[in-house]
Amino acid sequence: MPSEPFIPLDPRRRPLADPAPHPAGPARSADRRLEPSVAEALGPLAPMIAEASATDVFVTGDGRVWSDAGSGARPVPGIRLGAEDARALAVRLIEAGGRHVDEATPCADVRLGEGMRVHVALSPVAWAGTAISIRLPRVRRVALDEAGLPAAVVARLRRALEDRSTVLVTGATGSGKTTLLGALLSLAAAGDRIVVIEDVAEAPIDHPHVVGLECRQANLEGAGEIDLARLVREALRMRPDRLVVGECRGAEVREFLAALNTGHRGGAGTLHANSLADVASRLEAVGMIAGLDPLALARQAISGIDLVVHLQRDAAGARTAALGRFVLDARERLAVAPLPIDETPAALPPALSSGISASAISASPITSSPISASGAGASPDAPPPAGPQAS
Repeated sequence: MPSEPFIPLDPRRRPLADPAPHPAGPARSADRRLEPSVAEALGPLAPMIAEASATDVFVTGDGRVWSDAGSGARPVPGIRLGAEDARALAVRLIEAGGRHVDEATPCADVRLGEGMRVHVALSPVAWAGTAISIRLPRVRRVALDEAGLPAAVVARLRRALEDRSTVLVTGATGSGKTTLLGALLSLAAAGDRIVVIEDVAEAPIDHPHVVGLECRQANLEGAGEIDLARLVREALRMRPDRLVVGECRGAEVREFLAALNTGHRGGAGTLHANSLADVASRLEAVGMIAGLDPLALARQAISGIDLVVHLQRDAAGARTAALGRFVLDARERLAVAPLPIDETPAALPPALSSGISASAISASPITSSPISASGAGASPDAPPPAGPQAS
């Protein structure tokens, strides 16, 4: 029988004498539940992790602990780890996720519990001392209507899902790419078989038929590694109705685009990019890692990806969105043509599909300001939002 749940003691309310692991047992707060093994691995970080408002928790090289509730990281008073304690904590967290970290492999990331993503970097790579970064899933999964996007954008995404359009979600770190991806795919038909491929599993998809595949790190002898490209090939043998790549960043792009161009429609993926206008160059750069010729990449992206959704946050922290479609510019290079929210991809003017000037490609973000009954968004004369805030 499991022991009684308890509230983790918060070191901010008492002097921290020993940063040893919490005793085993299910750590529960009114907000976030931690399984016994996860609570033990987290040790002195468990109280911060247990708070539902927390989105990220960090340990910096000087031993300070930081917590972010969505408005920027702030130091946690009353707790500071020694160098040996921080290193031991990092090793313990990675081992709890089934991987290893040491002098030969000083950086690693794992998934713990229900979607908690942990990354650690040891000295001397982290020259100031052990660095730990923990990205936390929301306690309650976010529905598409709750994603902070304008109603017109939400309607556009629903239509893309129903039409089995392939969607690429882009944005900077912390912009909400994975959250939006999970909210969108959670609305897929119950009969759809969704196969999700991720480096570290974290996509919060609430659907009855999801198959998740996660990369595997090489063992101490350097054998047994399974990367994203291999997982894409394996996924194609699993008869996916919707193929999802959590983050396109290397050789897997070649396999993913090939799959999209051989009948696997309705899939999705994410890509890091700073703006809608930057998406094409980012995809080209990733394609070069995969050995793809720029023109071949462009033609595959245009035919395989139906809609680009770029997310970012303005200076006030509000989420904004811009929609686009891949096209060839006048130099036959990949570009993104911005799409107004009331225009379907199929309705692009001929000039956009036959060739446009690269200088004409610019993103006009759709802000999360109220949408009028006519579907109009913010004034076109409004100043553009500031760059995204990375968490």
